[in-house]
Amino acid sequence: MTDFSADITPPGANGADGTVQPGIRILAQFIRDLSFESPHAPDSLRASNIQPQIELGVELNAKGRDDALFEVELKLTARAVRETETVFHIELVYAGLFQIVGVAQEDMEPVLMIECPRYLFPFARRTIADLTAEGGFPPFMLEPIDFAAVYTARRAQAEAQTSGNA
Repeated sequence: MTDFSADITPPGANGADGTVQPGIRILAQFIRDLSFESPHAPDSLRASNIQPQIELGVELNAKGRDDALFEVELKLTARAVRETETVFHIELVYAGLFQIVGVAQEDMEPVLMIECPRYLFPFARRTIADLTAEGGFPPFMLEPIDFAAVYTARRAQAEAQTSGNA
């Protein structure tokens, strides 16, 4: 008889040396705010030879709570414009409640601003695709977002503003 048991240590559990292993748990995820506008429907639903231009915005926010948990918000805005006319405009704030253990304080910001949004993104992406389809348009599938690049760019921008004000 073969024994298929293994020594599996769940994230956040104590390791063999007694240290807490780094881990992220999603305790809840939810839509905090959602808006869909199609101001020129049904005319904007007609087929057109002109492809709409898509403007995409990404904002990230995170905050600690009194119960040692963290709220992370991923705000996505998408606006489709054909010539000068708005075809649709979406604003979605998709959030999650996270328990993060075993992460050093100096590493907490990148975890909150890179890793946590990576967990949330697929669900926010699906929400936007479903919403555009329900609005009468082809599903709008967001391209994957490099949250590390977004974080790095925002840090560089903040540092440039700080050094510019000094």
